Amino acid sequence: MSETQPGQDHKGFWGLTLASVGVVFGDIGTSPLYAMREALAHVRGGADEAAVLGVVSLVLWALIIIVTLKYLVLVMRADNRGEGGTLSLMALAQHALGRRSGPIFLLGVCGAALFYADGLITPAISVLSAAEGLVGAPGGAGFAPYVLPVATVILVALFAVQSRGTAAVGRYFGPITLVWFLTLGGLGLLHLLDAPQILQAFSPHWGLKLLFGHGLLGVAVLGSVFLVVTGAEALFADMGHFGAGPIRAGWLTVALPCLALNYLGQGALVLADPSAGENPFFRMIPPQIYWPVLGLTTAATVIASQAVITGAFSVTQQAVQLGLLPRLEVRRTSETMAGQIYVPVVNGALLAGVVFLLFAFRTSSAMASAYGIAITTTMVVTVALMVVIERRLWAWPLAAVIGVTAPLLLIDLVFLGANLLKILDGGWLPLVLAAVLTGLMWTWTKGSQNLAQKSRRDAVPLADLIASLSQRPPHRVAGTAFFLTADPTVAPVALMHNLKHNRVLHEKNVILSVRTADTPRVEEDQRLEVQDLAPGFRLVSLTFGFMETPNLPKALAKARREGLKFDIMSTSFFIGRRTVAPSGRQGMPLLQDRLFSWMVRNAENPTDYFHIPPGRVVELGTQVSV
Repeated sequence: MSETQPGQDHKGFWGLTLASVGVVFGDIGTSPLYAMREALAHVRGGADEAAVLGVVSLVLWALIIIVTLKYLVLVMRADNRGEGGTLSLMALAQHALGRRSGPIFLLGVCGAALFYADGLITPAISVLSAAEGLVGAPGGAGFAPYVLPVATVILVALFAVQSRGTAAVGRYFGPITLVWFLTLGGLGLLHLLDAPQILQAFSPHWGLKLLFGHGLLGVAVLGSVFLVVTGAEALFADMGHFGAGPIRAGWLTVALPCLALNYLGQGALVLADPSAGENPFFRMIPPQIYWPVLGLTTAATVIASQAVITGAFSVTQQAVQLGLLPRLEVRRTSETMAGQIYVPVVNGALLAGVVFLLFAFRTSSAMASAYGIAITTTMVVTVALMVVIERRLWAWPLAAVIGVTAPLLLIDLVFLGANLLKILDGGWLPLVLAAVLTGLMWTWTKGSQNLAQKSRRDAVPLADLIASLSQRPPHRVAGTAFFLTADPTVAPVALMHNLKHNRVLHEKNVILSVRTADTPRVEEDQRLEVQDLAPGFRLVSLTFGFMETPNLPKALAKARREGLKFDIMSTSFFIGRRTVAPSGRQGMPLLQDRLFSWMVRNAENPTDYFHIPPGRVVELGTQVSV
């Protein structure tokens, strides 16, 4: 998606801007609930004016450098036909190189795994922070025992409604989040006069003084300050839904000013009343409007969580299409909105993980220690991929690549080092989760490659088969048969079994291959390719983008323009179903072979995944040892 769509008018642009505020900035917009509290906790023993100014200065410049300069100015230029995100960036880098690179592929896999880790923690910490506001309410001390149950009920309800989609309520996300940001800015303005000297925090020397003048304390503060930019990756990942222009406009006109005002107001409040540092956000709220603001806070955290959950569904769809995960059930929850999908397996796994986090950490402060490491590592991955794109796709001189990228990489590495101090306090959790997910993706990818190589060794070249059939033709039956295959150069397993066991050949045979492009979507005139192989044999190749859901009947309907006439309800689709038997003697270690075999067994049936009419499918199985 370009910055302005063809024909997009001024009203459409600002409509997209409002929508982006509701989705893109949800995560970063709920950071004021806990980020300042956690950063100030490191200097609470000596929370003098210089320490508070230093914390607020680091917060402001993190927003300016990481979000504004790095993501909005640089990274969002690296769109893959309008799409963003780690996997999209990986595909673009592979395209820039003109070949498949192992290191780039591994970076993409790690980035996707780290995104899931972040997606697990964001709903838990956001909603739990809002629920903790019950304790800060006037006379709310008695609510303490109910904080965890309330957060749990909200999150369980949120995951329970995912299967119904968000199209009905999604239109309200933008206005509600806009009101949330305006409330953040208003609360900040309300307290600026408590200590006007807080405006000195715009000078970066206060942040540098705190960072370099206090040894490990400064590094620990920086690790908590990073919490203010944990939603930065979402700006890039959601670019395809709204376009770069509306996202930039939403950040510069709404999100950044309101966040800056709120953090300044929190700092001013703490300077005026150091005890407010224990929970500065909720101490900002006047008692007269506390409950309405708490309700708005809860709504904002739910919307932020929804955006992360939806993002996890989108990343899963991309990962399946790019061959990083087995086929999974992907349901469309809206006929008109392409991004409205639901992945039951991912939804259930996220729900289980979020509930586990709630009861394992019990407070948002404890959970904050586990937050940040996944995102900082993802940001390092993003910079590494950007180097390839700058050098090979944009043809930047080496000096320009180093001059632009080195400072950003240094900042990311400093943030990563600061967050690594949290490992023993819970930061190990997202790293372990990301490692497990990376292992799953690597096992599936490597196992699929081994399976394809073995099948190719044991298979008969398609050209040889066609030549032998022309010399000794089998019995022909009327009709059209489609044979699905991953490798169109060899005879499909289903075709060989049909000849071996049924001893017949259809009048018209179509070898059907489905490929995934390194672009998000494929133009309709480039989706279908038909090639005549021999009388009665045709090769049909269908290409889908990595953000598209393959629908074979719909795509094949266009084959009639290429002269391929058939009635899909009187056509047979032959699919070879492999049963993988782990051997441990070749390919991967036995444990990985067993894991791959389990993943193959639990992959979604190709009939459902490709939307083929079930009554027209013939499955022929074979066992393969890997």
